[in-house]
Amino acid sequence: MQITSAMKMVSAAKLSKAQDAITAMRPYAEKLSELLQSLSATLDSDQTSKYSEQREVNNVLFVSISSNRGLAGAFNSNIVKASKYIADRDYSGKNVEFLTIGKKANDILKKTHKIFKNETAIYDDLSFENASAIAEELMQLFVEKKFDKIVIV
Repeated sequence: MQITSAMKMVSAAKLSKAQDAITAMRPYAEKLSELLQSLSATLDSDQTSKYSEQREVNNVLFVSISSNRGLAGAFNSNIVKASKYIADRDYSGKNVEFLTIGKKANDILKKTHKIFKNETAIYDDLSFENASAIAEELMQLFVEKKFDKIVIV
């Protein structure tokens, strides 16, 4: 009972820390939502945007976001299952590569699919700047036509 009680206390502390991290990310999420709404309105009115051009899909990049550590088994396995399912169902016969954010998705996907890049270090210093650097890279890959479509799972 003492071991179970100690494990509950540790879990409660970790849950509290995770809740605080989520609460701290709320301003970023609100700003991101605002930016996406602005971008969407701009794309609707501007048909010549480099992000709105229609092209044949031959090269697809999946961005699979998982954790670096265990104890989130269902989350990690569902991300990997969804990534594989969508890639195999919708893009069979196409060049599909994965950018994995998190060690767990990388460990599983590298066995069966081509990994374009793995970003595990972002969790060491999770900040808006680090996340925006990845977003900038994704936008640049699309503009340079390295990938015709980018799917985030």
